Amino acid sequence: MNRMIIAAAALAGALAGNAYAQDSSNATTGMVGGAATGAIIGGPVGAGVGAVVGAVAGAAVEPPPAQVVTYVQQQPAPQSVTIEQEIVVGKPLPRQVVLTPVAEDPRYAYTIVNDQRVIVDPNTYTVVQVVQ
Repeated sequence: MNRMIIAAAALAGALAGNAYAQDSSNATTGMVGGAATGAIIGGPVGAGVGAVVGAVAGAAVEPPPAQVVTYVQQQPAPQSVTIEQEIVVGKPLPRQVVLTPVAEDPRYAYTIVNDQRVIVDPNTYTVVQVVQ
């Protein structure tokens, strides 16, 4: 049992350090939330595993640069598409949703879903930001 805890802690430290270097605030938040959830479900080993998963997930979605947000805010609004799922940062949209590329930065696209303007990763359809 002690070996499992040590192994989980070592793995958590190694992977969380990498995620922390990518985006410290999101990774840290994800790591703390994942550790708490993992501890509730799986005790000490679950906390280590949850911390790693949370850190990696938290670092995965990077907010777009300010110029991308400004660009998306200034563009004419395409017709809104209605979907049943809630629009959440980090969750993908259905592939049938039509995306409009951001001309200034091809890493991003945007669309209007459920009357919300969203910035999306066009490769994965993952919501990167909901523009207010």
